[in-house]
Amino acid sequence: QVQLVESGGGLVQAGESLRLSCVASGSIYSINDMAWFRQAPGRQRELVARIGSGGNTYYADSVKGRFTISRDDDKNTVYLQMYSLKPQDTAVYYCHVDRISTVYQGIVYDYWGQGTQVTVSS
Repeated sequence: QVQLVESGGGLVQAGESLRLSCVASGSIYSINDMAWFRQAPGRQRELVARIGSGGNTYYADSVKGRFTISRDDDKNTVYLQMYSLKPQDTAVYYCHVDRISTVYQGIVYDYWGQGTQVTVSS
């Protein structure tokens, strides 16, 4: 069974950096798009960044130039490097994969991690 586990969240001051990681475990052949979403209290979950299997990336306007998404397919891991953090970046950050080719389950869709809290103080 596929599982996604995030790590790397924490409490930082404005202007500092954090690196989030998300590892997909299970008998995996390949993963299509990998993405990071976030959800602040009282707000809807929003897409922060996405990276395709070919390395193409997308960023929300609010994080362009400050966040970098990357992936290591040998480790089934996606990263989110966050620089120049702002208080408005405070949220629970979730890893998401849309399509996974697995050994035993075939193609499976739409997996989420449990979330990791990022808190940026001013």
